[in-house]
Amino acid sequence: VRSKSNITLTSSIYYYTDAIFVQRDVLIVHLCSQRAKQIRNRKEYKMKVTIIHGQSHKGSTYHISKILADKIGGEVKEFFLPRDFGEFCIGCTQCFRKSETLCPHYEKINPLTEALDEADVLIFESPVYVYHVTGSMKAFLDHYGYRWMLHRPEESMFHKQAVCISTAAGAGMKSTNKDMADSFFYWGVPKVYKYGVRVMATSYKDIKPKIKAKIEKDTSKMAYQIKKNAGHVKTGIKTKICFYFMRMLHTRGWDEADLAYWSKKGWDREKRPWKNNKGV
Repeated sequence: VRSKSNITLTSSIYYYTDAIFVQRDVLIVHLCSQRAKQIRNRKEYKMKVTIIHGQSHKGSTYHISKILADKIGGEVKEFFLPRDFGEFCIGCTQCFRKSETLCPHYEKINPLTEALDEADVLIFESPVYVYHVTGSMKAFLDHYGYRWMLHRPEESMFHKQAVCISTAAGAGMKSTNKDMADSFFYWGVPKVYKYGVRVMATSYKDIKPKIKAKIEKDTSKMAYQIKKNAGHVKTGIKTKICFYFMRMLHTRGWDEADLAYWSKKGWDREKRPWKNNKGV
């Protein structure tokens, strides 16, 4: 015969066990609901994409960037170099020593700068010119030297994704993509995709069907990853190490204009540019 105390103890154990399972089930339902909401919001969220074309004609690289942008979806702004901006940096150092607004080309480049800052995804494309980007793309990137982490990086860059696209009939895609990826890294962009294609042709219409099929497959994969990462891109350790090294220089009085900028942002103290990421 079971004692009354044993029956009471057993009942209590069953009661608390049931309560634990109920709480667990409630938590699982809540987490599933939150996850479903995140996925739904991500699908509904329309990203802003800015494309910088390294040339003014619509060749192979142009077509690949458009294919990718169409698969990403959202609002797309595009600029053609040198048509929309073709000035060369004259080395006046005004942007470094004082302010980028003193650049003699500031008014002309500012619409492109605003489009870069507003975008969630940046796509820079350039055909291979002697194993590097076009002169127009290089001149464009030169105007943003003041935005490298050594100087005054734009905070929004630490929350973006970027894509470098290059094509050639033969070789040189790796070094060409690196020209663009270097600027993305030192701007603070945490996620950079590099896509180089040996098209074996001098125009898009002459590319073989097999290569075009591969381009379609590759861009679909890339677009999927970009949409998957939308709104929650994490800053990598390499970027953080670079940032902290630059921070050390600034706290030692590296440059007056740069130090004032970092101080205003609070980066010379506890604040960090990647900690204010917006969720989707």
